[in-house]
Amino acid sequence: MYQLIKQSGTARRAEFQTVHGTVQTPAFQNVATCGAIKGALSAFDLKDLKCQVMLCNTYHLHVRPGDGLVRDLGGLHRFTGWSGPILTDSGGFQVFSLAGLRKIKEEGVTFHSHVDGRVIFMGPEESMQIQSNLGSTIAMAFDECVENPAPHAYAKEACERTYRWLVRCQKKMKDLNESGRAVNPQQLLFGINQGCTFADLRIEHMKQIADLNLDGYAIGGLAVGEPKEVMYEIISAVEPYAPKDKIRYLMGVGTPGNILEAVRRGVDLFDCVMPSRNARHGHLFTHDGIININNNKYERDDSPIDPHCGCPTCRHFSRAYIRHLFKAKEMLAMRLCVMHNLYFYNTLMEDIRAALDSGTFEAFYRANVDKLDTRI
Repeated sequence: MYQLIKQSGTARRAEFQTVHGTVQTPAFQNVATCGAIKGALSAFDLKDLKCQVMLCNTYHLHVRPGDGLVRDLGGLHRFTGWSGPILTDSGGFQVFSLAGLRKIKEEGVTFHSHVDGRVIFMGPEESMQIQSNLGSTIAMAFDECVENPAPHAYAKEACERTYRWLVRCQKKMKDLNESGRAVNPQQLLFGINQGCTFADLRIEHMKQIADLNLDGYAIGGLAVGEPKEVMYEIISAVEPYAPKDKIRYLMGVGTPGNILEAVRRGVDLFDCVMPSRNARHGHLFTHDGIININNNKYERDDSPIDPHCGCPTCRHFSRAYIRHLFKAKEMLAMRLCVMHNLYFYNTLMEDIRAALDSGTFEAFYRANVDKLDTRI
């Protein structure tokens, strides 16, 4: 259940109650694609990094180790050790990212596994069954994410197919939750708004899916190559048609600046691999901008990554030491940096919520939207 607490323009401060705990929003989901954060972090590390929601990938867990195995071992919460909310992506993004390995039909999508090449079929019913086996808190509907730019006619066709797939997802999830065999019989379903960068398609599609009275609504198919200004325009165009009493999730976004812009436009929930992926290469977010710890100027720098940060890495280690770990190719370098970036993102969301609570969000936005994305 979504409960709006306060609003600043279209920016929203709320709580989202689930069977696995209440999420304070706006919130960032930490991406654990295969059940773990890349960079050698566990679910227990996430608790120390202010994480509220863990995100896992349906397609990858279906391929390996298999959703049946996860079900038999008690579901994702028991399997990973994470007790808070878990959102599972539907596998629909792989329709986009594995373009050379798939074939789309009305029934669903045929993939060749990126691991061993075996043929996998996934449609709305299969995606819901897999996510039910995983026992996540929130299941994403199976959709078709179309690359940008795309012809208007194909984008329209994909929207219509995504809507038909969503209706099938809703029916299948209801059946699974009522079957008496579900790992989590209170699993929630989020629909996904598509339409590429065509405002008319986005608005029409949001109107359609809003009528289905889902548990939440996502905006998908953005941050896949289009200019950020176009992404912001689409969010602003869609926002008036998204249900006011439901949580809104912008998929795969983004930088701190992207998040601030989207919060200002009414988005509640985010996810992105950027903080962990960038960290594994030494690109670190700070309150003053982005640094590359591999640079020579940090060789003798005894200060923490970010003097204003309270993460375990900044409390105990210097820039010089972390740079040394990268140069020595020590795995600890990646672990410490991923911990820092995730803590930074989760603290940013905490600061956004505090600004909304105190009525100072506009000032916070103006002070940080450009600065946090600047490379030092």
